[in-house]
Amino acid sequence: MMKKTKLLPYLLLFVCMTAPFFVQAQKLTLDNETSFLQVLGTSSLHDWHVQAEKQSGSLVFSDADKFAISSLTFSVESESLKSGKPAMDKKTFEALNTKKFKTIEFVLTEVLSANKKSDKRYDVAASGNLIINGVKKPITLKFSIEKNDKVYIIEGSHKLLMTTFGIAPPKALLGTIKTGDEIEVKFKTIFKN
Repeated sequence: MMKKTKLLPYLLLFVCMTAPFFVQAQKLTLDNETSFLQVLGTSSLHDWHVQAEKQSGSLVFSDADKFAISSLTFSVESESLKSGKPAMDKKTFEALNTKKFKTIEFVLTEVLSANKKSDKRYDVAASGNLIINGVKKPITLKFSIEKNDKVYIIEGSHKLLMTTFGIAPPKALLGTIKTGDEIEVKFKTIFKN
């Protein structure tokens, strides 16, 4: 009994010293079936939108309990952006130069702020690189992240100009219908183990 009692302080010290090495990063994968991304725009005739059918990405936490994000990547297949109107989709693909650039990507570079709203929700501002039409630009993205059972939901929106990424706003009917330069991307992205 005496021998066990003498070993106990050493065992506790060992556990305390090595515990940080056993905290593993948690990696989650984007669930395409339940995630949603829509691009909204305007034209001289009417407003329009396209919706992504194929998305992929990953979310890595250095500490999931504290919502500490160490990595976030997101990708959309360019030709999966569909409007339900083949003629419009063709114009979209031409504008995005999808024969050459197959994906639109976002890669997080830094979390700028994370404000706790509840035990299961944070509001986050992050910087990252957005790549569209082969053009990479830094952006600041604001979104909420919420834990719901075993999934994490990232939700937000971001406005940008097509011309920033070398995209000429599409025209139709010999230029009589013109698309506005500004678009808004709305997303609700679901990440699972």
